[in-house]
Amino acid sequence: MAQVTLTNVTKKFGDFTAVNDISMEIEDGKFTVLVGPSGCGKTTTLRMVAGLEELTDGEIRIGDRVVNRVPPKDRDIAMVFQNYALYPHMDVYNNMAFGLKLRKTPKDEIKRRVQEAADLLGIESKMKSKPRELSGGQRQRVAVGRAIVRDPKVFLFDEPLSNLDAKLRVQMRTELEQLHHKLQTTTIYVTHDQVEAMTLGDRIAVMRDGIVQQYASPQETYDHPANQFVAGFIGSPAMNFVTASVVSVDGTSQLKSEGFDLELQRASAQPLPEAVVVGIRPEDLSGPVDGEKNALRIQVTVTEQLGHSLLVYGECGGQQVVASLDPHSKVDVDTSILLSVNLQTIHLFDPETEATLI
Repeated sequence: MAQVTLTNVTKKFGDFTAVNDISMEIEDGKFTVLVGPSGCGKTTTLRMVAGLEELTDGEIRIGDRVVNRVPPKDRDIAMVFQNYALYPHMDVYNNMAFGLKLRKTPKDEIKRRVQEAADLLGIESKMKSKPRELSGGQRQRVAVGRAIVRDPKVFLFDEPLSNLDAKLRVQMRTELEQLHHKLQTTTIYVTHDQVEAMTLGDRIAVMRDGIVQQYASPQETYDHPANQFVAGFIGSPAMNFVTASVVSVDGTSQLKSEGFDLELQRASAQPLPEAVVVGIRPEDLSGPVDGEKNALRIQVTVTEQLGHSLLVYGECGGQQVVASLDPHSKVDVDTSILLSVNLQTIHLFDPETEATLI
């Protein structure tokens, strides 16, 4: 195992900057997730750690060794790709053993490592099967097994679950978490799925336009987003954003807009501008309620019954809002309702810079 350190890492393709001055420290044995929308630079960052892309600038260390000029095969890493990358003419055993054979590992050692990995992944009965005879989940296990037998210092995963159906994604996500708990190998995992990031990562790096917007634990990222982009990306359904004016009423600060009048109960370390963007998570709305104090009025347009919750979509002062309510709530489409707001969990953002104010 080893710590991975990125210092001022930049990657340019011509005039386009894919990764811009990233610095982050991935602790030994921790599971770190790079998450963000398509084109944010997360896979390029992973490929630079793997040695599949050259750095334009900066430094990458694996353990105490600078690996900028070290070939991929000598970095002591193992990578699992989105498309499995299995050899179709080889059975499962030989797919998993192939890398060890290239390194001229003794046959007995190869057999031991492959068997241990197969037992760990529950694919011991598939050793003689070809990839075409396996399900998507089984193929992914083989790809993971091929990485495990290498006994690397670092695992690299590039969106390994994106080709699986929803149910199998959840199952494989759980298995990867259990696997990391057993192996305790430093892991860097790339995904665009914020649920995967939140459930798998010890720490997550939220990326946008080649820049790490926030690097923290999942809970810290959820509770204290660094800016409006992070706040909107992390959480499902996404955080609501509504514009409001900040006014003083009888010595207290109020957030006023068409559709709500909220008392500001969280202190700001800096003076607030006259206009702000108010961030309210769907799960921090409840109701319907009768009183208008510290409530949001929405015109309901759509409802979705999910069993564990009722999603209510509507408009508040011409702005789209979604609420996650108790599944037994009675809400009709084309009606106006009041929803209570948890004032302790609202966020405020600067409308120009998107920086977090509260």
